[in-house]
Amino acid sequence: MNKILVANRGEIALRVMRSAKEMGIRTVAIFSEADRNAPFVKYADEAVCIGPPPSSESYLQVDKIIAVCKELGVDGIHPGYGFLSENADATRKITDAGITFIGPSPHAMELMGDKLRAKDTVKGYNIPMVPGTDEAIEDIPAAKKIAESIGFPILIKAAAGGGGKGMRVVEEPNEFEEQMNRAVSEAVSSFGNGAVFIEKYVGSPRHIEIQLLDDSHGNIVYLFQRECSIQRRHQKVIEEAPSSVLTPEIREAMGKCAVDVARSCDYVGAGTVEFLLENNKDFYFLEMNTRLQVEHPVSEMISGIDLVKEQIKVARGEKLSFTQNDLKINGHSFEVRVYAEDPMNNFLPDIGRLNTYERPEGMGIRVDDGFEEGMQIPIYYDPMISKLITHGKDREEARVRMLRAIEDYKISGVETTLQFCKFALEHEAFISGNFDTHFVGKYFTPEVLMKDYPETEEVAALFAAHLYESGNKKRVETASVASKSKWKLNRK
Repeated sequence: MNKILVANRGEIALRVMRSAKEMGIRTVAIFSEADRNAPFVKYADEAVCIGPPPSSESYLQVDKIIAVCKELGVDGIHPGYGFLSENADATRKITDAGITFIGPSPHAMELMGDKLRAKDTVKGYNIPMVPGTDEAIEDIPAAKKIAESIGFPILIKAAAGGGGKGMRVVEEPNEFEEQMNRAVSEAVSSFGNGAVFIEKYVGSPRHIEIQLLDDSHGNIVYLFQRECSIQRRHQKVIEEAPSSVLTPEIREAMGKCAVDVARSCDYVGAGTVEFLLENNKDFYFLEMNTRLQVEHPVSEMISGIDLVKEQIKVARGEKLSFTQNDLKINGHSFEVRVYAEDPMNNFLPDIGRLNTYERPEGMGIRVDDGFEEGMQIPIYYDPMISKLITHGKDREEARVRMLRAIEDYKISGVETTLQFCKFALEHEAFISGNFDTHFVGKYFTPEVLMKDYPETEEVAALFAAHLYESGNKKRVETASVASKSKWKLNRK
């Protein structure tokens, strides 16, 4: 494999290219008109504009991508994550064109991409499952009876779902029909597939996932586990490896289950099996992600394994060069996702220009990003600016190092999730390890960040007093609302 096209953008495109370069492999970038001046475009050996900014007209244009590969003599395509990474139809087109897809087979994607098919696929391997239905619900009254037998609250989930879409918690039987209809409608809107099923609602779970590597010769290893319980809108914000609560025995049991899930679908490549952990001891299979995960760097940091290099080696037909017994956990690692979002405004995207952009540096700090100072955050894509990763000899060293890195990370022009991440990392529940996926709902309100911006409160109070003396009560109320946001502080 002498030349790879990276069918992605931003930080993951740059991250893949760096590993490829170390392997002596040339790289091709495809880019939309919005990404013409992005760092990943400049870094690649060759770059081709694939279309207008919307992803449907650029990064999802598989036929155009294949044509570029043919023209430039590309041997393989690395999809990164998102876009085409779990698209079975696109993968078939790529392989039918004689180009190596650096990832699993279309068949494995289809089996694991639908939650109901995934549950059916792993049945023969004694994988622990959340109690619920095994088939799509067609008869709502019958499904309600099943829900009552499981016991409320229950969870309605879209079979093709992800990111919290098509998911509804039902607390009482009288809410069932309404929530069912809403879940089906959202599933159709988001995925074009209205199939839903129900499960027992695990009230205070932790989100644990196992990183896998499988070659085409039957060898499978797991690179231990990641904890991904700090989430907003069912999407991860902070990840760590290893989890602070798993015993070696539970970790091994989870790892073996994950390996069996991979075996059930003849998986090849890098993949992740996700579990819900209840009461820090009982775990249930959630789903398998048939791609590289955003949070893969923390697994790399504690294992010393470059997952992208291993993906490429496996795609070339090579055997894994190490066994499970060769792998050891080295220290602890955290990752925070730096999004252009405003935690003071329900984490809504905050698109703008990076007026200041200075990365943190020093021992044990890694920044995977795709931006430079002065660049605009495009409105067309996910608003993630970077992934900030730290590593230390233990959890506390990695945590304190992350806090220092957050302080040293200078970004202005847009709001980011950095201050929220600092709040979470300093919270007693996080430090003790006594938290779950409801951390944000339990502990976070926009007001908790105001202590970091006392000047905002002081200015707002003085301004409100001045307006009050002027007799303009309506404007006083406006000033009070403004005091809830630090919007102007970052607009330099």
